[in-house]
Amino acid sequence: MQNIDPLYILQPLIVIMICTALVVFWHRKRRFHLMVLVYSLVAYAAAIALKYAVQLPTINIVINNFGAHSVELGLYYGLQTVFFEVGLAFVVVWYAFKHGAIEKKDAEGYGSGLAFWENAGLLGILSLINLVSYYGILSSDTSLAQTLYNQLQSNAPDLFAPASQALSSVAIGILERISSIMIHFAWGYLCVMAVVYNKKQLFLIALPMGFVDFLVPFAAGHVILFEGVVFALAVFSVLVAWYATKRVKESIENQTISAVVSDSSSAQSLSLNRNK
Repeated sequence: MQNIDPLYILQPLIVIMICTALVVFWHRKRRFHLMVLVYSLVAYAAAIALKYAVQLPTINIVINNFGAHSVELGLYYGLQTVFFEVGLAFVVVWYAFKHGAIEKKDAEGYGSGLAFWENAGLLGILSLINLVSYYGILSSDTSLAQTLYNQLQSNAPDLFAPASQALSSVAIGILERISSIMIHFAWGYLCVMAVVYNKKQLFLIALPMGFVDFLVPFAAGHVILFEGVVFALAVFSVLVAWYATKRVKESIENQTISAVVSDSSSAQSLSLNRNK
């Protein structure tokens, strides 16, 4: 009996390592509070729960009425990510900041946390467990192995593809997860900075980033183009998050300097008037 190509196990394994390395890197660099990872889990888990609550009773209605590759389905996915994932990420940060549990140094940790729970948690660890289980079961000569083999041949025949095809699929899958990591990091970072600096424009910049899921219905048949566009949007999101926050910091610093100079000038003028 043919087994699945073990190369597929590399994809979730590598993604988990990347997500973990990102969290460790920012913790060593910023020394963010580890509780931030809990807050990011709350935001992400609540968003996914709300997505399921909306999609379970409505997804078939949307697909049946508009089609599986329609603009309307793209809007359906995109708007949910905007309001649930990005929106709740902001709400959780606002609550934590209000109670003194999050500060500026936690921004990268919060973004890394959102990326971790999506890509290492939900899509990484579960996928790794499934693939390892498949490989272990199919390695045995049992009736369960035959049943699983028949199911996989019917529902996921790509798992039995040649090594060259498997490697290509794994590479594309890793690229997709890297794009997701960057986008989650970008909007998580912006949400924290928006709250810390009390700048709503940073949150308004983060919101459209969730609209990347609008592209999901159009991925079929155009995988390379789809992944290339999503990766470009992910890089752009990170650059925008960095630049927008930099501009806000510079604006605040300039205002502070102007205020200090103004106070100093006023003090000097008052001193001169007294000397007269």
